[in-house]
Amino acid sequence: MDIKNNILETIGNTPLIRLNKITKGLPCTVAAKVDYFNPGNSIKDRMALKMIEIAEKEGKLKPGGTIIECTSGNTGMGLALAASVKGYKCIFTSTDKQSKEKFDILKAVGAEVIVCPTNVEPDDPKSYYSVAKRLAREIPDSFLCNQYDNLANRIAHYETTGPEIWEQTDGKITHLVSTAGTGGTVTGTAMYLKEKNPAIKIWAVDAYGSLLTKYFRTGEIDMTEVHPYISEGFGEDFVPANFDMRVIDHFEQVTDKDGALMARRLAKEEGLFCGYSAGSCLQGLLQLKHLLKKGDLVVCIFHDHGSRYVGKVYNDQWMLERGFLEVKTFKDVISGKGNQPIVAVKPDQTVAEVFELMKKYDIENIPVINNGSPEGSVSESGLFGKMMASPDIKNEQVSKVMEPAYPIVAYDTPVERLGKLINKDNGAILSRDEAGDLHIITKYDIIQSLTRG
Repeated sequence: MDIKNNILETIGNTPLIRLNKITKGLPCTVAAKVDYFNPGNSIKDRMALKMIEIAEKEGKLKPGGTIIECTSGNTGMGLALAASVKGYKCIFTSTDKQSKEKFDILKAVGAEVIVCPTNVEPDDPKSYYSVAKRLAREIPDSFLCNQYDNLANRIAHYETTGPEIWEQTDGKITHLVSTAGTGGTVTGTAMYLKEKNPAIKIWAVDAYGSLLTKYFRTGEIDMTEVHPYISEGFGEDFVPANFDMRVIDHFEQVTDKDGALMARRLAKEEGLFCGYSAGSCLQGLLQLKHLLKKGDLVVCIFHDHGSRYVGKVYNDQWMLERGFLEVKTFKDVISGKGNQPIVAVKPDQTVAEVFELMKKYDIENIPVINNGSPEGSVSESGLFGKMMASPDIKNEQVSKVMEPAYPIVAYDTPVERLGKLINKDNGAILSRDEAGDLHIITKYDIIQSLTRG
């Protein structure tokens, strides 16, 4: 029988999955090392367990002790899983830019989470680094993992991620692409792969607002490079000890917007529901596509699962508020329909005529317009209910059975506001274009417009 002794034995051996649609214009094969298949849904499970195991061997973590760590969420999840199996308590500090879903998940597995401000210097007493260090000093029998400077981080990837990728590609990998944060994943994996074949190119992907790229290029820690950014899980405002820049060949920066949009494309086009960093990783590769040739085999590391970003990257409103999605308006929807003339009726027309128009044009909502002004509306569901109660109304004038007029909005009203105006009592919205002509939009029109992208 193949029965695991506990959840920790399922960490690692994640699949390598070929990308097909987004990378079809590249001359080479691109595969993703999809590490959300780990039990904690991220690659951080690997190093979290390794940090605990080494701390136990060195006597730094004793039975019943408390694990303390500053984390953007994923490392905390790996530590919390290990802690629940091994009987430790967990206290994590994090930043207020992380998604609420991450905090909720950490709390669900028994961890205490302390949220600290993002926009402070690393040595500020309020930073999540400083708060974690203070707690480690104050709490008896506690161990601060310090994933940034704890070399167990990169050892985990040297011992597991690198060998897995080498074996899964039969040693034919030519390029490794990974986002860079603590440095553990990209450095540890690169160290192993470079030992096997020094010609393998290692490309690290960074965020604008992080100082890592300039440090790699110049060896200078330039704090003027540091500014707030939205991307999660990678980029730093200092240089963690886990980095060994000698095994990295290139740093590529990706904008917050491009990374978020690519993550959404991965879900829609490849069926890979990944986190923010996966989108940034693939975007970074595409920015470097001119360096690729036929026969190359590229492996991109996709760190975590998209479920931790449903309130952000996968939330249209969040994306719109940050300017990451183009704002569609009433005008855009009408343009997408081909500016078809509005189908309307007059108050003195009969119900039977309305039914004929609905059947002819396959529509459910018709405005009632008199002398160019909306006076009411008729809907298929409303007419059906009235006809069931009184079949003779088919000969009645529309004015006798019409419902309230549809609301009129500005022609440049954003789609997200339009959706809130359509409900079971109001099936459509009207607007006038620049020439004063009326147009109508239904829920179906909005859905069609969004689906077309």
